[in-house]
Amino acid sequence: MHTRKKKFAVVSSLLLVTALMLGACGSKTTDTKTTGATAAPAATAAPVAAKADKLYIPVISKGFQHQFWQAVKQGAEKAAKEFNVEITFEGPETETQVDKQIEMLQAALGKKPAAIAFAALDSKAATPLLEKAKAGKIPVIGFDSGVDSDIPITTAATDNKAAAALAADKMAALIGNEGEIALVVHDQTSRTGIDRRDGFTNRIKEKYPNIKIVDTQYGGGDQLKSTDLAKAIVQAHPNVKGFFGANEGSAIGVLNAMAELKKEGKIVVIGYDSGKQQMDAIRSGKMAGAITQDPIGIGYWSVKAAVQAIKGETVPKSIDTGFHWYDKTNIDAADIKPLLYE
Repeated sequence: MHTRKKKFAVVSSLLLVTALMLGACGSKTTDTKTTGATAAPAATAAPVAAKADKLYIPVISKGFQHQFWQAVKQGAEKAAKEFNVEITFEGPETETQVDKQIEMLQAALGKKPAAIAFAALDSKAATPLLEKAKAGKIPVIGFDSGVDSDIPITTAATDNKAAAALAADKMAALIGNEGEIALVVHDQTSRTGIDRRDGFTNRIKEKYPNIKIVDTQYGGGDQLKSTDLAKAIVQAHPNVKGFFGANEGSAIGVLNAMAELKKEGKIVVIGYDSGKQQMDAIRSGKMAGAITQDPIGIGYWSVKAAVQAIKGETVPKSIDTGFHWYDKTNIDAADIKPLLYE
């Protein structure tokens, strides 16, 4: 009996081991199928694999409050889809929030992107982080405002000096080549602010000796602040004949000031960019005209150039995205209408 019990115990042990082995094999088979299903080229699995392989390119703009930046975003998204990359598009609430933009740049670099597209509010403030990107071999693409540095591989932007010079020529013609004028500019720290101010001012000084620029003020692209600045200029210089608003917010601020002072149609207003309020003002004659950029093209090229840089392809040192003058005579023209945004 003792021997039979011993044999029975051995057999039971063998059966238990076999069952455990079969159970283990069964678990392994199940795991293999699960992993295989995730990696298999099934329709539901493909997007997951594709997303994991996508290059990540953060696009950091100067702001988010104007329709201009929404149009830039459209262009960036169009390129992201075309080149199968993942982007994020962000910017501070206003174009005066340099510190917030720097925080966004720092956070973006912390995600180890394949490249970064950046429109600097303040080039000097951004330089240390851009140096960090360069050290980490992360290509930097400037757009719209660009960066005062040799770190960006290229900049996709309007030739703002040339565009503002055209605005100066239009202003001169509209006021009879003589009189007092003023500027309301968004800032004096970004490349766009500097170039639009200088492009306009230098053309007036070079070509129109009988036109005097009596004041240049900076409203941060904020409509309310720009309104107050324009009103103060008119009060200090009651003979002023024209205003140049150097971006969307600046131009709308000047328009609002003219309305409050009952000077609509009496003082020439020239703007920059578009947006519904500017377009309505041009159609009604309250604004003489404006310079339009190609914001969708700016966004598109910022991402396309980033992809080219990542792949080691040749990238132009600068990408001129173009500009045009528009007024009530051509606002609905076939070559202008696609460049305007509401």
